[in-house]
Amino acid sequence: MTVEEMLMGGSGLLVLLLSIIQIAPIKLNPWSAIARAIGNAINADLLKKLSKTESMLQEHMEMDDKRNADMHRWRILDFNNELLQDVPHTREDFIDILAEIDEYEDFCKNHPDYKNNRATHAIGNIGRVYDDRLKKHDFL
Repeated sequence: MTVEEMLMGGSGLLVLLLSIIQIAPIKLNPWSAIARAIGNAINADLLKKLSKTESMLQEHMEMDDKRNADMHRWRILDFNNELLQDVPHTREDFIDILAEIDEYEDFCKNHPDYKNNRATHAIGNIGRVYDDRLKKHDFL
């Protein structure tokens, strides 16, 4: 079969037409679309598994973030309990717990469905005690 016969036949004309459209400055890329469709068909099972893996990874990341927030909250509540029991603290202790509070509040702001009411009063008390210690200069 010669080139002329191919071009005169329907398939050769189709290849030529698709190639011209691919080169033209139009946003239509038929070869890319065909290659993408073939690739999706070949990799359908892999893409399905990848999608499932991504959703599982997202769930694990959310669970890990919640666990970290729970740890921040526990440290805040524990520190507040120490304050209520008149356990003395250094200024560095307060700076560390204020950093924990910042992390915890950032998480709560970005996750409005996360239950926060257990730490609200403890955070307020820690801030009040810190302000008093700053005024009196009586850190440990």
